[in-house]
Amino acid sequence: MAAVAAGARKIPLAARSLGEFFEVSTWYRLRIVRLRAQQPIRYLSSCGILMTRTSRVLRLTDCDSIAALQNSRTFINFTGPLTNKRKEYSERRILGYSMQNMYEVVSNVNDYKLFVPWCKKSEVISRRSGHAKAQLEVGFPPIMERYTSIVTLVRPHLVKAVCTDGKLFNHLETSWRFSPGIPGYPRTCTVDFSISFEFRSLLHSQLATVFFDEVVKQMVAAFERRAFKLYGPETRIPRELMFHEIHQT
Repeated sequence: MAAVAAGARKIPLAARSLGEFFEVSTWYRLRIVRLRAQQPIRYLSSCGILMTRTSRVLRLTDCDSIAALQNSRTFINFTGPLTNKRKEYSERRILGYSMQNMYEVVSNVNDYKLFVPWCKKSEVISRRSGHAKAQLEVGFPPIMERYTSIVTLVRPHLVKAVCTDGKLFNHLETSWRFSPGIPGYPRTCTVDFSISFEFRSLLHSQLATVFFDEVVKQMVAAFERRAFKLYGPETRIPRELMFHEIHQT
């Protein structure tokens, strides 16, 4: 699950000072402000015509950029209390691929590094009936993590992975369940994806928002794109028969 954007800073998982984390947070926030400043702003003129203009680039010496930085949202919040809470996310949707198709995509851990958001390395190091052990390397600014997962496989219904030796996560568990899709559409299935995680460090726990946005929320879509690459266009499903549910705590 996950990979480092170009130019992102890497921080070892050993304890770092609060000042170093604040430095990374400030750098990341400035980067976001600059990117937002370069995006076109769309608005309606008095005649109702959609117009587009580009805002000027912010500079560190610019007072407006400093104000924007102060008002921008940070993923490391040093003003609030440091709490370490288990986070959970689940997603349920109909996909235009068979249960077998999706099972093959999700169970092939060796290929994760090719398409899973922020995944740098993925390798199955042992395998036995119904189980596998895999080593993965996940990177998202400003963290790099290597860990081992024990994967439970029940063809074509279930792929479940539990992190066993990570230094970043106190708990990390993902589950994919596949069940029949829409009656009359044999090349469809219902996908139930869930993940729960808890950071080991209180400081790292402040990265929960970025982990949700950059990794977790992109997961199902990434596997759907992989299925498209391997099996071609998905079965067309009438809009009124489709559903997509998301829950997170």
